[in-house]
Amino acid sequence: MNELPVPLYTAEQTRLLDKTAINEAGIPGFILMKRAAKSAFSVLMQRWPHARSITVLCGAGNNGGDGFVMATLAVQRGWTVQARYVGDAMFAQQLRGEAFEAWQWACAEGVEFLPFDADEPLRGEVVVDAMLGTGLNGTVKPSFIAAIKRVNKSNKPVLAVDIPSGLSADTGSVLGEAVRASVTVTFIGLKLGLLMHEAVDYVGELVFESLRLPDSVYESVNVSAFRLSDEDIEACLPRRKRSAHKGDFGHLLVIGGDHGMGGAAIMAAEAAVNAGAGKVTLATRPEHVTAALMRCPEVMVQGINSGQELVPLLDKVDAVVFGPGLGLGAWAEQMLQALWNSSLPCVVDADGLTLLKRTGKLYEVDRANWVITPHPGEASRLLSMPTAQVQQDRLSSAQRLHEQTGATVVLKGAGTLVTDGDVMHLCAAGNPGLASGGMGDVLSGVIGALVAQKLSTIDAARIGVYAHAAAADRCAAATGERGLKATDLPPYVKLILNHR
Repeated sequence: MNELPVPLYTAEQTRLLDKTAINEAGIPGFILMKRAAKSAFSVLMQRWPHARSITVLCGAGNNGGDGFVMATLAVQRGWTVQARYVGDAMFAQQLRGEAFEAWQWACAEGVEFLPFDADEPLRGEVVVDAMLGTGLNGTVKPSFIAAIKRVNKSNKPVLAVDIPSGLSADTGSVLGEAVRASVTVTFIGLKLGLLMHEAVDYVGELVFESLRLPDSVYESVNVSAFRLSDEDIEACLPRRKRSAHKGDFGHLLVIGGDHGMGGAAIMAAEAAVNAGAGKVTLATRPEHVTAALMRCPEVMVQGINSGQELVPLLDKVDAVVFGPGLGLGAWAEQMLQALWNSSLPCVVDADGLTLLKRTGKLYEVDRANWVITPHPGEASRLLSMPTAQVQQDRLSSAQRLHEQTGATVVLKGAGTLVTDGDVMHLCAAGNPGLASGGMGDVLSGVIGALVAQKLSTIDAARIGVYAHAAAADRCAAATGERGLKATDLPPYVKLILNHR
């Protein structure tokens, strides 16, 4: 993936950027359309340098206008162009503004547009998808569904203009049917929906083109979220002083590991060591002490049978990770009761979330020093709504979780979101190798270690999420995604947090 910008926008914000460029920066709309088409066509030639024929499928909006211009550029270069519009016989009469201007220009340059026929072969070496842009709100209409299915069945490489047709630019949801693109070239503002939920299976390689808009345009429009990157780590984790000692980097307590689930808490503790906590203590079932010490002797392990035994440990630490392998039995409830009487910063994950929900304590939090890290299924239980509904609007789901709990929220999944209610961050790093047991335990340990090092909960959460995902990418690059283990990640997390 090429380097992408940090600010992320909704479809409406992107339209406002476009409007501001036209009305305030004085750039005519048709000039912007030509810039977009030229940029996309340039990417097409770079990715498929031997191609000399394309199929261009266009709709009636400005996305179609970009397609009209791309078809024209190909004709001007002597390429074979199969240009098709998706619509009825009155298609040309439905065009407005820059799209109509592009249509007239294309026709004058000798491009022949015919109506799309689902039975006609797509003859181009590359298919250009310019059917539906960011303005799509409802379900894709049948005529476009037929075209989208034809594209996906063609087994041809596909370049999507601005966004694959059928995707929501705001949520990343598939609105009935969507084009599976090989490359997507998006313009002006990087759309949120391209980086999360179902979109990650449809966008392919993502390329961004600003179309040379001046900074003044971007300064006038609000940003919806920020993409996490290496720069976040550099900003929040400066290099350590030569005179530092372990007391400078906090003491983290990991609470978890009921019978049969000791590995989760051990992995969280080991991850915390690799993420730079000065000291890490693990409070777990006595049966797991030996295994924990053998796995990670740097961790101080305490066998705990009751909540009363946990209290002295809470008095010695700076932060807590609560939940990995905790279980939901009487032992877990005692651990929760002891923790609840403290005011320590805390990262709550896995069974800890379920237990807090079941006891009603999750909504009693009146302090801002908690981080919760639900996956979509856990978020659905916390919000008392179907998982599909959580996923259909992940931004709103993350915001609702914060509003109901007061916590900094990490909503895991494709395009993990992090918010404290004031700002939203999105992590575009990561890969399918993360879909295996124990990954969430490692993440909670990393975030907890950063909280113990006195980072704010929002900084600890966003840096922890990014380091965890980027570590998975480095590990997958070395060994592959399939079979990636949670215990593979901590050494890579350490490298990333050390700016390497």
